[in-house]
Amino acid sequence: MPFDSDYKFMATFHEMTDSHGHTVVRCYVKGAPDVLIDRAAYYRAADGSAVAVTDANRPLATDANDRMAAGGQRVMVVAQRDFDATEIQGVKLVELVKDLTLLAMVGIVDPPRPEARTAIAECRKAGIRARMITGDHATTAAAIASELGIEGHAVTGTEFAAMSDDELLRELPDIGVIARVAPEDKVRLVQLLKRSGNVVSMTGDGVNDAPALKTADIGVAMGITGTEVSKEAAVMILTDDNFATIVNAVSYGRSLYDNLLKYLRFQMSTLVGYIAIFICAGVFGIAGGVPLNPLQILWLNMVVDIPIAIALGFDAPTGGLMERPPRPVGAPVLSRGDWVRVCIQGLVMTAGSLVAYQIGHDRGGELLGSTMLLTTLSLFHVAAGLLARDQRGTIFDRSAIPGTTQLRRYGTSLIAIIAVTAIGLLQQIVDTTSMTFNQWAACVGLALSLVVVEEVVKFFIRRREAPSRSMPTTLVGPTAVPA
Repeated sequence: MPFDSDYKFMATFHEMTDSHGHTVVRCYVKGAPDVLIDRAAYYRAADGSAVAVTDANRPLATDANDRMAAGGQRVMVVAQRDFDATEIQGVKLVELVKDLTLLAMVGIVDPPRPEARTAIAECRKAGIRARMITGDHATTAAAIASELGIEGHAVTGTEFAAMSDDELLRELPDIGVIARVAPEDKVRLVQLLKRSGNVVSMTGDGVNDAPALKTADIGVAMGITGTEVSKEAAVMILTDDNFATIVNAVSYGRSLYDNLLKYLRFQMSTLVGYIAIFICAGVFGIAGGVPLNPLQILWLNMVVDIPIAIALGFDAPTGGLMERPPRPVGAPVLSRGDWVRVCIQGLVMTAGSLVAYQIGHDRGGELLGSTMLLTTLSLFHVAAGLLARDQRGTIFDRSAIPGTTQLRRYGTSLIAIIAVTAIGLLQQIVDTTSMTFNQWAACVGLALSLVVVEEVVKFFIRRREAPSRSMPTTLVGPTAVPA
């Protein structure tokens, strides 16, 4: 009889000779302690005799089971029963597994990986709650969960199945472990967590995990120990069967998304600046309504901006990224607050660039005015790129300095800004002219106004924000962690 989660044991039948020399069919059984203790009629004493199981001596087995389980051991009971060959003809095998003689209790130590506790703690800081859903005994599961730092009390699959959906939705925040579960319990848990507004990732390796893996937002199968059925049902496979890899994947995903946001904030703020500059130039008759010629726009977009965009796209992860709560489901890429800041940055760029044009026009005519506008706007873009790296932290912190590779890319943009006003050939192509030290200082000073405005905004954001850690993302799995 193969193991089945419905009856939680397996059995084999053998033709043997008993102690009296009679031919018998002997059934050996191994399985869950609570199940086989209930099916037992005798236990084997130290002298080899069979002692009847009574209410008085039953705690010998149950207390031993609880003691081992509380130590985090998975407990298995071994039992036997002898039959006459005629007794088992035409009878379902599962019906024969009763009136057993208990032989032994085996405590199996299956320790979690050393990095599992650290990974679960990192999940908690990131607003991700780990839950354990397992076939182990509730006491064993609770002990392992405590060792790993999984929060919440343990319930059995029977208790879980007996509760209504409304009751479970109220109780779920306090439940950290569900033990002795059936496959349908796993699916139900995933469905209820999703109904509660969670994004659910389910880990599993067995055939009976496949429905829950399919139901979860992100099904994660084990690549080494996982069955082919579980791998087909999952959307991600762990090639090392290591829970910490999931946390690393979350960190990597957050880094990618954060860098995408950096680029979008930079791109949108500079785009607002472009549009506003041309609108204001047309409305107020500045530079004949054409403050930048096509080659100057191409130079700014293709030569100055591309290194900045690459630097943002490949930037190092922002500090504290894994300590932020998850982004709410359905939240826009750029929030209303982001758009307000983007527009403020764009308007600062517009005002500063047009002031630079006016300064240059008053001191050297149309060509100098256009050059100072292009230079100031280019410097604004460099400042916007640096400011886009962190929406809360100050740019004057040492940790805000980009890495060496990224600094080279910002340096490339600065060299391009200087070259287009200093090299004769580029001056002729892009239609620029040389500038004095004072004119350069004016351009730099105007560009730094964006830094001042953003630092003031960040200061008030840091004062207003109170630390909060919601838990809208949940990881559940059929075992504590892949061991």
